[in-house]
Amino acid sequence: MLTKEFVRDITVMLLRRAAVSLPSDVRAALVWAYNEENDKIARLQLENIIRNFNVARQKLRPLCQDTGLPTVYVSVGRGFYEAAGGDVFWTLRDGILEGVSVATDEIPLRANAVEPLTRLSRNGNVGEGVPCLEFELTDGSCVELAVLLRGGGAENASAFRMLTPADAETTSHRIKEFVLETVLNAGGKPCPPVVVGVGIGGCGVADAFKLARRVLLRRIGERNEDETLAKLEEELLAEINETGIGPMGLGGRTTALDVHVKTADCHVASLPVAVSLSCWALRRTFARIHADGRLEYF
Repeated sequence: MLTKEFVRDITVMLLRRAAVSLPSDVRAALVWAYNEENDKIARLQLENIIRNFNVARQKLRPLCQDTGLPTVYVSVGRGFYEAAGGDVFWTLRDGILEGVSVATDEIPLRANAVEPLTRLSRNGNVGEGVPCLEFELTDGSCVELAVLLRGGGAENASAFRMLTPADAETTSHRIKEFVLETVLNAGGKPCPPVVVGVGIGGCGVADAFKLARRVLLRRIGERNEDETLAKLEEELLAEINETGIGPMGLGGRTTALDVHVKTADCHVASLPVAVSLSCWALRRTFARIHADGRLEYF
């Protein structure tokens, strides 16, 4: 039986794993960038990044002083929902909120959540709309939790533009121009090498940003299944790395580790496009709860 306490403990573990340890694909991409880099200053920056994530794993300390704000994606399988009953969403929500509060004290996480006007801190990173929770119903018989921790520097570099619909070639060109403009304007502020999430479409501004952020959960090197979008990802990655912004904005070959694009259908008169950047510390982790109580972290 799913309980709030069980979900709380899973949430704490997910946040701990995300805060102190980079996923293997991100570590490998940073090491690859270091080995491919010829610029002395860029190599030094990447060397410091690699030393940072190694020490964080060994000492179980957060990778960065800005431990970000958590977004938790919750996918509930139809079979799990039918077995657990209608209270499953409340159990998951309450357990996650409690887990974020506990993790803030135990890991610890910096108390980043504040009331927007007074700037007063929210205790335990739990407040109005924080943490951000996104629920969806899926096929299958398990619950999947995905945690994404995003720092302020990367979040502040986000951008949105409502483009004018056109033919496919013109649309692709305008999207690339906007993404490159966003990366150039960001410079070293989001602590590159970055991972670039691009959300295209949806019912409006909010949906485009949700797409751009959620696609950061995809593994580095994993291309979109759609050939046109996969080509767009590859072209954007090459062009971004030709900017020379480099690690920490100090020059070099690697400005982006990857570019991921996600789309959704939109209004015929609209073309919303959002860009969401992750710093080099792309902090994401996952858990799967099976209907029989088995638990997997991955």
